[in-house]
Amino acid sequence: MMVFFWQCVLFLSLASALLVHADMKLDCRPDTVTLVWTENRSQADTSLFRLGNCFPTSFSPRRAVFSVDVNNCNFKRLVTGSHLLYTNDLTYISSPDSNILPSTHLVVCEYERPKDWYPMMYYPVFNTYGEGDLEFHIGLMNADFSGPATSTSFPLGSLIPIMASVVQKSHQPLLLLLEECIATSTPELHPKSSIYPIITNKGCLVDSKISRSKFEPRQTSSEIHLSLQALRFAHGEEVFIHCSLVAWDPVGLTNTRKACYYVKDHGWKLLDNSTYSNLCDCCESSCTSRRVRSIRSEKHGIVQKAVLGPLTITMNS
Repeated sequence: MMVFFWQCVLFLSLASALLVHADMKLDCRPDTVTLVWTENRSQADTSLFRLGNCFPTSFSPRRAVFSVDVNNCNFKRLVTGSHLLYTNDLTYISSPDSNILPSTHLVVCEYERPKDWYPMMYYPVFNTYGEGDLEFHIGLMNADFSGPATSTSFPLGSLIPIMASVVQKSHQPLLLLLEECIATSTPELHPKSSIYPIITNKGCLVDSKISRSKFEPRQTSSEIHLSLQALRFAHGEEVFIHCSLVAWDPVGLTNTRKACYYVKDHGWKLLDNSTYSNLCDCCESSCTSRRVRSIRSEKHGIVQKAVLGPLTITMNS
């Protein structure tokens, strides 16, 4: 592994007036970069910060933390004489109903160029396959998603907290999506199985049009939280939820690679960036790729079938 000698760290803001509202700490190490952004504005949603194409490693109401490899997150490398510069953009993507405007800040790590270092002839392309096994998980959670559920029975009309995740191991950061989910009364799907559609059309939470079901804000890109309103389906029988979990390269969402839910009086909303909720317009028709998929794009998604259950829906007393 190439060894760098840390010389200095530069932080340049493209919107310097905003710096009075925040404090930024940047630690550039030989292979990793740690950025801690502390936000003083109460209206800011720290989950909406991005470092290149990376979601925050962790965040709280006032702080966004990124701890990443310098070769990830779309860092760009520039060689200038005796120095190596790694640059990236810290962006705040905001939302249409926010009073805080989107902003971009340039982040620069500067290293002394090792004497035996020579530029590579190409930059490696990191894909989400062939770098070790992925572990997918899906489970029932407690009301605030802080731990597993203590019961598998839910009163009709209550919210069922569901979390799906992928353990990334040696892979590059992945974005987990729920491509399809249906409820049935059987642990296996059969041609004559009665089904209730929950998520269809490549990530459209269709159940949210007639219920309080919704996707919850992400805590990390490798997890997705779904609050599903307990449905009047297969009453008195066991209920199983069959889902297709998809792990994607997090660069770029499309109308076939998304998580959308319906908000009453507002329409369809994109979970990961409501600014691009137009990607959800196809949820009313058919979500198909707008271009012929290449071999490369086919390999950017890894699909895993999963079954959650059994659970039971009880009538309110």
